[in-house]
Amino acid sequence: MTISPPYDLIIIGASGFTGKHVLKQLLKFLNTPSSPLNSIAIAGRNPTKLAQTLQWATRPDNDPPRASSIPILAADTADAPSLRHLCRQTRLILNCVGPFRLHGEPVVAACADAGCDYLDITGESEFMERVEARYHDVAAETGSLVVCACGFDSVPAELGFLFHSRQWVGTAAPNRVEAFLKVESERRVVGNFGTFQSAVLAVADVKKLREIRRSRPQRATPEIPGPPPKGELIEHQKKIGLWGVTLPSADATLVGRTLSILAENPHGLPGLNESPEIVEKRKSFWSSVKPAHFRVKIASKSLLNIFGYIMVGLIIGVLGSTSFGRRLLLKYPSIFSLGGFSKNGPSDEEVESASFKMWFVGHGFRDTSLAAPGNTKPDMEIVTRVMGPEMGYVTTPIIMVQCALVLLSQRNNLPKGGVYTPGIVFGSTDLQDRLQQNGMSFDVISKNTLSS
Repeated sequence: MTISPPYDLIIIGASGFTGKHVLKQLLKFLNTPSSPLNSIAIAGRNPTKLAQTLQWATRPDNDPPRASSIPILAADTADAPSLRHLCRQTRLILNCVGPFRLHGEPVVAACADAGCDYLDITGESEFMERVEARYHDVAAETGSLVVCACGFDSVPAELGFLFHSRQWVGTAAPNRVEAFLKVESERRVVGNFGTFQSAVLAVADVKKLREIRRSRPQRATPEIPGPPPKGELIEHQKKIGLWGVTLPSADATLVGRTLSILAENPHGLPGLNESPEIVEKRKSFWSSVKPAHFRVKIASKSLLNIFGYIMVGLIIGVLGSTSFGRRLLLKYPSIFSLGGFSKNGPSDEEVESASFKMWFVGHGFRDTSLAAPGNTKPDMEIVTRVMGPEMGYVTTPIIMVQCALVLLSQRNNLPKGGVYTPGIVFGSTDLQDRLQQNGMSFDVISKNTLSS
């Protein structure tokens, strides 16, 4: 007889910048009708900070008695036994402890060993690919489902791409899809230090990332009609009135990984114990997804802003390549990011005033036979859009909590275990519908035939 663990999920790192917002969002679904959440706990090194976080998260929206019923557990990412003990007490770990390159792997290792499911909000490519290389096989064996990047990195990009791809129906097929990410606000929004720290440390990890990729078998390559697009650093997209510069985020990499898995598994990955109806739904969904070359660009109506983004990127790239430069960047984030990040993070007013729009501009062919040599100029354009509230403290908690609810309530419909992308795990579920019910939107803007 299998004994169920005492908790449905445990948040580790709940007292951090984003973790406390994840907790607050999660409390909306605790012990509510049709919710799979009946018992949760929070964990970390400092019980005093966790207690303060719990008090903050339960005011003013929730009743104080609910806070007293949520246990605070001791756990330290540097203490493997404490993590293993934590994993034995729950079905799912939500990891909000960053930077993940420093603190994430021990949590994944404990979950994979215990057969506990795992979600996090990282956007760090080296960490994600290291975790996949080291823990996929053991997680598949123990039944631990490990899904990184279940926040703004990278669910809007993954689900947005899948939504866009499925608009190319019949003989039509995309060649390239470019996502233009624009942050909108009545105030200037200051990013939190953790995001800046992750970007700085990512520069130091470039060599490690290349080594990981060289050491692994080559991924399957999806068939995409037409030639690879030319890479333009700066682009003006007239259709949406925005300038864009390529953003070196994990989003494009994750979409690529999803498409590679799909190239080997055209109907997606089978669930743990799917019903025949779910099997047909999954197969129908994935058969309608068409691969394309994908890139993400940070966008603005102002070309001057684009040059500012480039400048910050160059500063981080140059200084982040040496240990002395990284110390400078992390000591003075506001100066070196031209005011874009600070150790204090954004104010509540800045968070409330901010939102994002992610435009997906796809070019391809009305009929894939037109992609034959000599006829390689796209003749069709589709534009879609994903919108939502502020990215880091509002959208990310919404996404992570909805991913957790899908995983807990639909576990039999998801892969048995292994390290996978959000797109592969959640693409054919109702996650998009859930996000639309919680403040995000997925829209088709236009479908046009291009003049020759």
